[in-house]
Amino acid sequence: QVQLVESGGGLVQAGDSLRLSCVASGHTFSNYAMAWFRQAPGQERGYVATISRNGMSTLYSPSVKDRFTISRDNAKNTVYLQMNNLKPEDTAVYYCAGRSTGIVTLQAGMYDYWGEGTQVTVSS
Repeated sequence: QVQLVESGGGLVQAGDSLRLSCVASGHTFSNYAMAWFRQAPGQERGYVATISRNGMSTLYSPSVKDRFTISRDNAKNTVYLQMNNLKPEDTAVYYCAGRSTGIVTLQAGMYDYWGEGTQVTVSS
């Protein structure tokens, strides 16, 4: 059974940084494209960033590009989201997702596995 467990969320001030981690188990991590999505209260879940199985291809939401960086360590079965210069509008629950085909996509419905999420709150 595939499991994704996120960590690293918290309460920070605007301008601060956080690094989220997602540890995967139960599958061959290096075969999976991985992504981060987020959902704020009253809003739909939206993509943040995605990374191909070898880490060579990444895509970002325009709202986080140049502030957030997605990366992965296949030896540790872990995907990261480095978030810099955080803004109050980044406040959301952040979810890790995995896609067995290994090809990056921005569509939430194309991901097979999801973590339970980690809360990120940015105060102004």
